Amino acid sequence: MSGATLLALLSSHEARAEFTVCNQTLDVVNLAVGQKIDNRDQTDGWWTIGANQCVNVIREELTNRYIYIYATDVFGHATLTGSTEMCIDRRRFSIRGIDECWQRGHIAARFLEVDTLEQVRWTFFLTGSNP
Repeated sequence: MSGATLLALLSSHEARAEFTVCNQTLDVVNLAVGQKIDNRDQTDGWWTIGANQCVNVIREELTNRYIYIYATDVFGHATLTGSTEMCIDRRRFSIRGIDECWQRGHIAARFLEVDTLEQVRWTFFLTGSNP
């Protein structure tokens, strides 16, 4: 098999693009994710990620440069926060819009902005020293 044929075979298989979060702490975390979908902000949760485990939270090609994440411990206390306010809920959720969380019956939480540098695949490593 020639190098060109091998290259053609390899490039014909589409690479899976995704946003993966790896929990490098010793604790189980619950993760919520925010992103733009159809030009509207949307938050989704929860993914439970065990210690030293990774979870693909966005399985399709990344189209947004910025992804927002928020994590809590098993008691619901924030373990990863940022400065971007978005909506969450206590149970599994998918919420369109990030304004007026309380008025719409949701909880306001501060998500960390992750700059994916416009890559189609990104892995975020959650450590004990995240901002």
